[in-house]
Amino acid sequence: MADRLEAKIQSGLTFLNLNAALTEPLQRYLSLLAKWNKPYNLTAVRQPLEMVSKHVMDSLSIASHLTPYQRICDVGTGAGLPGIPLALCFPEKNFVLLDSNGKKTRFLYQVRQQLQLDNVDIIESRAEEYQPKIRADAVVTRAFSDVQRMCKVTEHLLNSTGVWLAMKAQTIDTEIALLDSSIQLCEQVTLQVPGLDDVRQLAVLKRVERSK
Repeated sequence: MADRLEAKIQSGLTFLNLNAALTEPLQRYLSLLAKWNKPYNLTAVRQPLEMVSKHVMDSLSIASHLTPYQRICDVGTGAGLPGIPLALCFPEKNFVLLDSNGKKTRFLYQVRQQLQLDNVDIIESRAEEYQPKIRADAVVTRAFSDVQRMCKVTEHLLNSTGVWLAMKAQTIDTEIALLDSSIQLCEQVTLQVPGLDDVRQLAVLKRVERSK
């Protein structure tokens, strides 16, 4: 199992053009996730091999879109997805992992300690109630409800030039069409996730600048 897991991670990293050195820490993360999943029910995906595609590579599929941003807030992070794989990928960036579920944040504290992720802050709070001291360059969400609501409840987390990176598991044309006029779609991308045939999309959004 360990050899198959390592091979699948390495194959995915090659596909995404990411550093093979991520293999070992990603294996350790998956080991922790599988262990804590039994008592804490962190994810419906039970098998580590299945977690590689559905969770880890899905998370890392947006890595190339994070280049411009230094401080990233992962809202509704759950078991640390996409925040933990991305924090491993970008040790020079700062990540805030936000979730209101105490079991999940306790798991994340364990992951941070075990993987020595000094670039990760963990916040147990609802997005609406969290008031950051430093606002983010980008808010990332994965399978958050609808895009309009996502923007509404997380807008205060972004700095004045910040963007939303909304990961979705289905086409989002209808949601985009219903966006408030204060929100602008910058980019809509179909993501390529190694080992996964399901549709994955990323919408990059920002506030519309008001004319003075």
